[in-house]
Amino acid sequence: VASLPDLGSIASYIGGDKVEVASIAQANANPHSVEVFPSYMAKAARASLFLKCGLALDQWADAIIDGSRNNNLTVIDCSMGIDVLEKPVGKVDASKGDVHPFGNPHYWLDPSNGVVIAQNILEGLKKVDGANSAFYTANFEKFKSECTIKIAAWKSQLSPLNGKKIISYHSSWIYFAHAFGLIVSGMVEPFPGIPPTGNHLAVLVDLIKKEQCAFLIQEPYFPGDAPNFLNRQTGIPVLKCSPACADVKPATYFAHFENIINQLVKLTGGKQP
Repeated sequence: VASLPDLGSIASYIGGDKVEVASIAQANANPHSVEVFPSYMAKAARASLFLKCGLALDQWADAIIDGSRNNNLTVIDCSMGIDVLEKPVGKVDASKGDVHPFGNPHYWLDPSNGVVIAQNILEGLKKVDGANSAFYTANFEKFKSECTIKIAAWKSQLSPLNGKKIISYHSSWIYFAHAFGLIVSGMVEPFPGIPPTGNHLAVLVDLIKKEQCAFLIQEPYFPGDAPNFLNRQTGIPVLKCSPACADVKPATYFAHFENIINQLVKLTGGKQP
């Protein structure tokens, strides 16, 4: 069982036909706030592995793990080994919104971090199913190789946007921007989880015009009023896109990046594949 479909997709790739994978959070729902149902605990009760995102994003997963009463459940924190961005400095309190005390948890949106996630999952699978270690290791090496090839192609497609400044709604896209040479100049939320005020939107209008921001990217579960206003005031293109992939099929993690990048190419005139 995986907290997020992205973790589940990578697990399906590494595990192949030796595993059965389910995800708790869904692509078009906010992963920060998942309502826990008994059916989730039932899934975990039958599982050998639970894949957590960590970095305080999926704290709701702890209730699922505890409620499963599965003493044989191995829990893997997939953030282990990640070079975490945006670690807060100084005191973290409610005045700063939903700031994550351990840093930005949306690390799966840098595809190079997919390899780190895959390594963590590999170690978990080997721990609970050592008899198939060679099979899992071979699939991990294949995933790693495919990831390297795809990242080079994606960077080539987005090369016209290298160094361009963008706006995001929430802080979901920092790792994606870091991976592909984009700069997040501002966010629609003044602080994570805090809706924008009129004054904040006025500041963003000036910022977008001054810095010629290339596009605004918005998660589908946030309201569109503010992005639409910014589009009307500045002409900035708005891309609605989920930070999470659609399901836990083996190819979906890569397909998610291809979908985002193809949309950006159409939206901003990048390179066709």
